[in-house]
Amino acid sequence: MQIERRIETDREAARVFAYLSDFETSTEWDPGAVRTVRESGDGGVGTRYRNTSRFLGRTVEVTYTVVALDPSGHIELRGENSSLVAHDTITVTPDPRGGSTVVYRAQFDFHRGVRLLAPILAIALWQLGNRAARDMREALARL
Repeated sequence: MQIERRIETDREAARVFAYLSDFETSTEWDPGAVRTVRESGDGGVGTRYRNTSRFLGRTVEVTYTVVALDPSGHIELRGENSSLVAHDTITVTPDPRGGSTVVYRAQFDFHRGVRLLAPILAIALWQLGNRAARDMREALARL
């Protein structure tokens, strides 16, 4: 299962990427995120974050690890818990007007028992993606 959203902002790409690549800010733009804490690392490859989120009425914890980072505007994180493996990618590119475009992609691979809920999860994730895009756009406007 995958969601992808494209967000355009008038904020400069380097500033946007600095903000989004600090995954602790996810509580400001991810509507499900309740708390995100950096457990280790300096924000680069290998950095680990513990994310607590509310999803479908349940509180879940996912440990994310930065698996790729290009300071010019690309970060990949791998999240894992007992129910899923997630792969989040954030790419920020400058636009000719001085603003930037963010492409946020999240892929979810659910473990066996959870896969039975695929139709419900697909709808919930699509809605979450829409709310995340809205909240990210608003958070970036405050930069």
